[in-house]
Order: sequence, then C-alpha cells, then structure tokens
Amino acid sequence: MDLSTHFPIWDKLTPAQQKIISQSSQSRSVPSGTVLHNGSVDCLGLLLILSGQLRAYIISDEGREITLYRLFERDVCIFSASCVMSNIQFEVIIEAEKDSEVIVLPPHIYKKLMEESAAVANFSNQIMGSRFTEVMWLIEQIMWKSFDKRLAAFLVEESILDNTDSLKITHEKIANHLGTAREVVTRMLRYFQGEGLVKLSRGTIKLTDKKKLEEISE
Repeated sequence: MDLSTHFPIWDKLTPAQQKIISQSSQSRSVPSGTVLHNGSVDCLGLLLILSGQLRAYIISDEGREITLYRLFERDVCIFSASCVMSNIQFEVIIEAEKDSEVIVLPPHIYKKLMEESAAVANFSNQIMGSRFTEVMWLIEQIMWKSFDKRLAAFLVEESILDNTDSLKITHEKIANHLGTAREVVTRMLRYFQGEGLVKLSRGTIKLTDKKKLEEISE
C-alpha cells in the first residue's frame, strides 16, 4: 500500500511518522450502502478515499436526512475521527454511496500525529475549514434558493457524477439528499416532466432537457 500517493502531506512527515502510519493503517473494501461512521457514538479514525464515493449527512430529530457533502477519490474524511478533537463532536454519518476502497488510520495514531506534527495539525485545520465552507454554502442554498433550483442543480450534478442522463434514483433518496419530504420531490419532478425537462419511470429519471435544467439551477 503506497500511502505516499494518497496522504497529501506525506513528504512533510518524518520517516518515523511515515513508518507508524504505514504499519497502523488498514485498507477496507466498502460495499455501497455501508455506514462507516455513525455520529459521535462512533470513532472510526481518519479516512483516505482510494476510490468510490462516500456521503456525509445528518439526521434531524424527526428522522429527515440531508447531505452535507460528498467524498471522492483522494479526498480525506476527518469527521470520522472527530473524537480526537477536544470539545468538538459531530453527529455526522458517513455512508458509502458506491462500492469504495478506503484506508483507515486509527484515531489514537491520528491524535498522536496531530500532537507532535505541525504539518498534520495544519492539514487537519485546512480540512475542517473546507468542510465548514461546504456546510455554510449548503445553508445558504436552503435559506435563499428555491426548491426548483436546488432540485435542478442536484439532477445536473448527479448526471455529471454518473456520466449519464438516465438516473437510477428514487424520489425518497433525492429527498434524503436535499433534506425535504418525498412528496415535495415528487411534486416538483412531475412539474419538471410537464415542462419537458425530465421523463419519469419507476426508479429512473431521464433528463430530457439538461440545458434548461442548468439554466434553472443558476
């Protein structure tokens, strides 16, 4: 396992630190749908994504989900090791959206590295800042952007990620991503269909006017 190509600050670590990471890290194959980290009750450790796609989301008291951000190849997930950061607890759930390959660095090793390496501490702060920016962007979208624009943007993004205009996704799953009720999604998708933007069938949404959806999302 060549960690030098997957750990962004590898060359800023000492040989001893590189050795302990190599010896303690574990590779995992994660099937789609697997929950890797379940809020503050769990402390998996630092995650390095080798391939696949992960989703970070939260659940309201009423059981409604909303996606905070996604993680792709070469991304690093720090919230799965939030237990090592003093006075910070995140009820974030990390789930594999696609079959994924990850490297897990145990939390006690990661904590030790943060305490003795300025490079690791700074890197951790940078990741936290980046994720905070993404969450703030999401809040702005929810507060100021109408649902038709959010849904159109989601459909376009999914089309790009999956490299297809025919999306295999349920209305319930879209609702979970966008933090709303399935009925709201269904109502707006039917409106989109009436406008000739999409074609709906069981378990599939075909984008028939992607350009118009992009215009709506903007």
